[in-house]
Amino acid sequence: MNERQAPYRGPAAAGRSPEAWRAGLGRFVNVIPHTRELGLEVEEVAPPRVRMRLPWRDALLGDAERGLVHGGVLSMLLDTVCGSAVLCGLPAPEVCPTLDLRVDHYRPAVAGMPIWAEARVLRVTRAMVFTEGTLWQVPDRPIARGIGNFVRLGERNTPEGFAEALFGEADHA
Repeated sequence: MNERQAPYRGPAAAGRSPEAWRAGLGRFVNVIPHTRELGLEVEEVAPPRVRMRLPWRDALLGDAERGLVHGGVLSMLLDTVCGSAVLCGLPAPEVCPTLDLRVDHYRPAVAGMPIWAEARVLRVTRAMVFTEGTLWQVPDRPIARGIGNFVRLGERNTPEGFAEALFGEADHA
């Protein structure tokens, strides 16, 4: 198996502690308006793995009559948790937009319960990052699984100060 075929064994995680990553990814989800408004919480980061929690709120309903969460909420959650895993799964944080997100729905998410999300980086190449995520409300009963593929834009296309802003080290004066 050569380097291009090898599974991801990272992380370099930019030399940051899991606690620093948890705080940094907390900043990341609070910059995104919809994740901030929905109260998405970063629970645990063990690079290149991330776990988040979406607290219950009525705004998540897609079918109020049956008490079911909208499928778009599940896709958003998988995209966010997989993208967060990408950030901490690279040698240094870089901008990596979603190229493809496949969501397999196993059962509906129901009203009144938070939704947990966990994702991990499976493989990193020079051009791509491959991730896998899972959603659940009850342990060992997945709601959905997602496979997210992200394009690496590299240092040249990542804004200067991106990592410093992520970790709260940028001077915002």
